[in-house]
Parts: sequence; structure tokens; C-alpha cells
Amino acid sequence: MAMGDEEVVVIRGVREDGNKFRPSDWIERISATLASFGRDQRLNYARAAQPCVVKGERCLVVERGLKESNPAAYEFIMGFARDNQLCVFEDRRSRQLEVSEDRRRSA
Repeated sequence: MAMGDEEVVVIRGVREDGNKFRPSDWIERISATLASFGRDQRLNYARAAQPCVVKGERCLVVERGLKESNPAAYEFIMGFARDNQLCVFEDRRSRQLEVSEDRRRSA
């Protein structure tokens, strides 16, 4: 199922008190736990949890389906957000935002 086809939770890199959460690479660290290396030896993030930039801010996007497919991972991520008082919101857009072709190649 594609990321845009189901509800996702977006976890911002900002705490509820407005301060930036440290360490600054926490999103990549958590995403990497569910990632795998492809044949090209590059890290491929799982569709269920991946870094994303929303309105210029780095966020972690988590598919709700992860709760069924890997409950332990989902609970860990949501517990991490809760324990560190990170801002969490649901994204229920019916379609993904367009990403320019040149941005896809450079990523």
C-alpha cells in the first residue's frame, strides 16, 4: 500500500514546549532501524517509517499500518514521541504533495 493511501502520523522534530529536540539526527536513527540496504548498497527507508520535510521542517512520517504489521516498532516510535514530548499530528490528506523530479534524483 502506498504512503498516500492510508493515514499517517507525522512526528515533528520539535518538543511541545517549542524547543528543538536533540540529537538532531533522531529521525534518521529511528528510520534506519526499519530500513534495509538495497543491491546498490544504499539505505532504503521502509515505507512505514521514513524521514520527511514538511514545510521546511524535518519530521518522521509513520504509517498507521505499522501498528498491525510491526506492533513493537510502532509502540516504540510512539512511546519515544510521547516520552520526549514531541509534537505529533495525523495527516489525512487524500493525496501526497507533488515532489519535483529533480528533487527525487538528488535524494
